[in-house]
Amino acid sequence: MQLMLYVLDLRLGRGFENICCLETLLGKQTWSKVALSNVPLKPGRSLMDWIRLTKSGKDLTGLKGRLIEVTEDELSKHNKKEDCWICIRGFVYNVTPYMEYHPGGEDELMKAAGTDGTDLFDQVHRWVNYESMLKECLVGRMAVKPIAAPKVLAEISSTLSEDKKQLNGVLPEKKVLVSSSKDLSPSYDWFQTDSSIKIVIYTKQKDMNAELVIVDCQEKQLRGEIIMDDHSYLVEVDLDHAVSEDVAVNIAEKVGKVEIILNKKDNIHWKMLGQPREGHNTFIKRTVRGLFFRKCKLVSKTEVTHDTKLFCLMLPKGTHLCVPTGQHVYLKQIIAGTEVVKPYTPVLPFLPLDFQEPPRHDSVHIYLMIKIYSLGLFTQALDHLQIGDYISVSNPEGNFKKSQVQTSEDLLLLAGGTGFTPMVKLLNFALTEVSCLRTVKLIFFNKTEDDILWRSQLEQLALKDERFEVQFILSQPSKDWVGKEGKISSCLLSEFVKRSRRDSKVLICICGPTPFTEQGVQGKVECRCLSKSNEVVLKISEGSWILPRRDTRFYCINP
Repeated sequence: MQLMLYVLDLRLGRGFENICCLETLLGKQTWSKVALSNVPLKPGRSLMDWIRLTKSGKDLTGLKGRLIEVTEDELSKHNKKEDCWICIRGFVYNVTPYMEYHPGGEDELMKAAGTDGTDLFDQVHRWVNYESMLKECLVGRMAVKPIAAPKVLAEISSTLSEDKKQLNGVLPEKKVLVSSSKDLSPSYDWFQTDSSIKIVIYTKQKDMNAELVIVDCQEKQLRGEIIMDDHSYLVEVDLDHAVSEDVAVNIAEKVGKVEIILNKKDNIHWKMLGQPREGHNTFIKRTVRGLFFRKCKLVSKTEVTHDTKLFCLMLPKGTHLCVPTGQHVYLKQIIAGTEVVKPYTPVLPFLPLDFQEPPRHDSVHIYLMIKIYSLGLFTQALDHLQIGDYISVSNPEGNFKKSQVQTSEDLLLLAGGTGFTPMVKLLNFALTEVSCLRTVKLIFFNKTEDDILWRSQLEQLALKDERFEVQFILSQPSKDWVGKEGKISSCLLSEFVKRSRRDSKVLICICGPTPFTEQGVQGKVECRCLSKSNEVVLKISEGSWILPRRDTRFYCINP
């Protein structure tokens, strides 16, 4: 199931994250659209059908195997549904045969028809390996210089010759690519003892924490990435000598200093840290950086319901990675010779029932609750993985800020099916670490009783913590069901969307299949926040922001 991300802030004059903002002023609403939603595909137009077509030998470019150089003028001529060319990062593709296979619909592809669609692609599909998906549609190169990533790569490569020089046995300081003030640019240094190597990164950012530091050390290759809002700083080198698999990370949160400690395999003196790789010592936007994957081992697979399983993946020994609340990762598999990538939101192995102190982060495992579809190409491949098999997992992605919960007093979670997965960590964080919350309410929509994920755990949690309440609503209940029935609607929600007091701050999060969330967003649902003396009505008008990633949609409602 493809779940989408919506972000909406109703706080007067205040933007939320870097994706979009809605301002409410005297009842007037302003919307900004960013991307697209999924549309139903015709029979015979699935991902596997597209893979079969690309391997059929059919000429999908119309050029009989020739590659040509395309001018801007020539590109602009191919701007119709029956003749559509698009440029991505300097390469031109004839996407005409792909129109009916595109999950976002033909109209979304047409937004880039006859133009350079790099920016639009990065907003919506940055995680998709378009080179693999569209390799049989490649027309050729643009005759002009590419505009985005190649420029950055050129700047990076210009520093590589300097990187190979040595100054007193230490790598020289390198140019840091940055779009903000140089005074805030991160830097690094390294030190050694007889048995260890210590890389120190000076982020010059306060409130640094373990979730913002990602380290991978495998086979003499070190990659350390520091996340700072929409930018990241990268240290990436081929180490001069071998190190053990174990990596330690120390963080001085208040001053923003990060230490990466490696243990030498041989007690010898290093003359240099190593040879810099392509992105080394750069501070650039994360959208330009791209995704990084590492192979994780499947260590367990547990049945949750009749069609949903809990996958436990073990990170490599040399990896330090903690997925923040509200963020997701991408899984990558090679299916029928084509690289396929899908986003999933990690969950906890179970719902903790004791909230006396914050839980310890599991820095070794990633848990994913995934519904297995009988006709789902990707999930069927996942289900066929054996214990001990490996799958590629990306760095975390997402824009959710915990401050949205920390400044709220009432939290309402609306989940449809496996749209429950982003709510797991959010629910745990809210009840564990947010003392200002008075109420936390989960309204969980499913088809049948057998579809309800972690029903027993949720019911136990409701008994354990008086702040938490769960309501199960079924659209196809059995005759023995005594709970609520129906689908998401203004009538149903009006019973539950209530403030704990007249002026309380309410955060509403909704996640589920596209029809579920669209019903809750695009003009079909009125969320009523009731108090004793008045009724505040939020009517969601047409318009929304959608990104193709498994994440939550966040709504902030304030008086």
